[in-house]
Amino acid sequence: MATLQQTQSILGELIGFPTVSSDSNLALIEYAADLLRDAGAHLSISRDASGGKANLFATIGPLSDGGIVLSGHTDVVPVDDQQWTNDPFEMAAREGRLYGRGTCDMKGFIAACLAIAPEFAANELRRPLHFAFTYDEEVGCFGARALMEELTKAEFKPSVAIIGEPTEMRVIEGHKGCYEYTTEFTGREGHGSQPDIGVNAIEYAARYIGKLLEVGDRLKQRAPAGSRFDPPWTTIQVGRIAGGAARNVIAGHCEVEWEMRPVQASDADLVKSDLGAYVDHVLRPAMKAISPDAEIVTHTIGEVEGLQVVSQSEAREIAHELTGQNGADVVAFGTEAGLFQAAGISTVICGPGSIAQAHKPDEFIELSQLQACLDMLDRLKAKISRRG
Repeated sequence: MATLQQTQSILGELIGFPTVSSDSNLALIEYAADLLRDAGAHLSISRDASGGKANLFATIGPLSDGGIVLSGHTDVVPVDDQQWTNDPFEMAAREGRLYGRGTCDMKGFIAACLAIAPEFAANELRRPLHFAFTYDEEVGCFGARALMEELTKAEFKPSVAIIGEPTEMRVIEGHKGCYEYTTEFTGREGHGSQPDIGVNAIEYAARYIGKLLEVGDRLKQRAPAGSRFDPPWTTIQVGRIAGGAARNVIAGHCEVEWEMRPVQASDADLVKSDLGAYVDHVLRPAMKAISPDAEIVTHTIGEVEGLQVVSQSEAREIAHELTGQNGADVVAFGTEAGLFQAAGISTVICGPGSIAQAHKPDEFIELSQLQACLDMLDRLKAKISRRG
């Protein structure tokens, strides 16, 4: 069995690649590809339109339908303005923990996969084992979307996916969707002493935010009966507002970055309908009455489907067998799992580390969590090997 020491060594290399979503992940992909190639895997590397990012899809075992995918995203969130004890891109070990950006979210899982891959290759597998390492999960799951398009056209299609997001090795069968937007307000600048002849983009953005909060409150009353989510309703959250030049200048531009996490599609439809009507019938006419060039435009950054709880799930059954668990939970945070499910692949989430550590300074993963992940993967090897 792949050792914890081997996994730790690989994780140290992965942490050394600063794969913040705004930057390239190609060096990490090349490193992972070399390890998988050495293990005898069949590789497919596909780049995005810029050429600076790539997905890696690798297969060990028979080239046939019905494979099991082990999937993780390679990008990490920024470390700007965070206070780290150590260099976030140089892994540090202390008291049974490994520290560094991405240790739990989610390079720890990727490292475990890469460490154990040669052992899968050394066995005759009854069904294919696939490794999917994607780009840009943190900013809209763009890599996974591109990968799903490729898989739907592929000659051989997998049937099960385990997404190794940090769940402390709990089996997760459902999560909310994650829809992200930037709403842009264009007004008309002017001197602050004459606000009536300008269109203050910040003021209209503030009114828009007020509407978002109002709709968000209404969504609390629409929580489905028996919802297992925490909180049980669809949420709306404003993450960033930016605009204006100075105190005495009427703001000509403002941007609002916001998200919603729907528990049901009808909630997303309600939010879009109510906001669209408010913009079309209230805000935009008031702005254009002063300046015909004034405008409000909402840009969709990403609309990632939730992972729906289903009554029959091969992925859940396999995950229960591999982990020894009997139940499955749901979570509020989003992942790429819904995209795999929408592509017809039975999907669960199960991986090492705690989501409570993700995106924070001094992010870490417990060595015991990495060992538990290796144990799960070792049991998967036995399950799909002919000599297992």
